[in-house]
Amino acid sequence: MIPAPHIEIEGLTVHYGAKPALRGVSFTVQRNEILAIIGPAQSGKTTLLRCLNRTLDHERHARVTGVIKVDNEDIRRTNNVYDLRRRIGMVAPLPVGLPLTIYDNVAFAPRMAGITDRAELEQRVERCLRQAALWDEVKDRLHTLGTKLSGGQQQRLTIARALSHDPEILCLDEFSIAIDPVTTMRIEDVLKELRARMTILLVTNLVQQARRLADRTAFLFNGELVELDATEKIFSETPRDRRTYDYTHGVFG
Repeated sequence: MIPAPHIEIEGLTVHYGAKPALRGVSFTVQRNEILAIIGPAQSGKTTLLRCLNRTLDHERHARVTGVIKVDNEDIRRTNNVYDLRRRIGMVAPLPVGLPLTIYDNVAFAPRMAGITDRAELEQRVERCLRQAALWDEVKDRLHTLGTKLSGGQQQRLTIARALSHDPEILCLDEFSIAIDPVTTMRIEDVLKELRARMTILLVTNLVQQARRLADRTAFLFNGELVELDATEKIFSETPRDRRTYDYTHGVFG
């Protein structure tokens, strides 16, 4: 028996004013799956992620139609957006550090959720910094400002912060854009381990990253879902759509 999908998207259409960003996108994501989302610029990849945790609500000119369900709940109808965002962690392409210490950056969300026990907070901070491949570099200066870290370190701090409230879905939007290749590979190894506890949506322009990590890969082009299939099929010589082949083989990008 096929388990119910963790995420269901049906007929998702997004306009910014008169300009369409997504056009009737429909697909499902299984629990504990890593789904990569690839495609050239202006394909709607980031818009798709922002629909999931409803940060697109803050865009005055954005108009969204269609259905998005998480665990069969229509998230566009929920009144508790803050709870939704605790369930769906988000990592942006460039680091957005809070003007707090490294420790407080990671402890912020757990505290807001009501966790006050010092030992539990310290344990969680260390775990999340380790998962983000940052602990060894900052363990002796946890009470210095996070904004004093290098760009790559700040991005890893952002990942640690996204993990701090134990999300069931983790959305990463070009997480490695400001990180060196060695650290990127370390975080990729962490993501493979995290899939045992959460569902991961990975937007990436690095097609080989999608190939290394994803169970399935979705190819978006001009706001349309061209193809979604097992990653090995998407990157094969015979995907269903010629545009998929051309993109994954570098004909355009």
